[in-house]
Amino acid sequence: HVQLVESGGGSVQAGGSLRLSCAAPGNTVSRHCMGWFRQSPNKEREPVAGISFAGSKIYYADSVKGRFTISQDNAKNTLYLQMDSLVPEDTGVYYCAAAAYCYSGSWSRKREYPFWGQGTQVTV
Repeated sequence: HVQLVESGGGSVQAGGSLRLSCAAPGNTVSRHCMGWFRQSPNKEREPVAGISFAGSKIYYADSVKGRFTISQDNAKNTLYLQMDSLVPEDTGVYYCAAAAYCYSGSWSRKREYPFWGQGTQVTV
């Protein structure tokens, strides 16, 4: 079992920025595919960004390209999501997730990720 803990959510005005963090045990971040998903009220949980094993590939949903940046710090076992130019449609609960591996066709599928954090609320 992999325990993931998100932090960094909050309320921000449109156009503002937030940085989310996801703390993971051991070398989870460097040895797994990591993803960020979000869920708004009455909507399905949707993919936001993903980063493959050892950070070799990065993926973004079209809605956040150019505004969000996913990154990882292996020394700190932490995954990040830098969110800039936020808009009200970015409001939701943001979750980080871990999977054994991912590729361009799989990173966005929730079912590929067996491990999830508890989520952090972002309100724009």
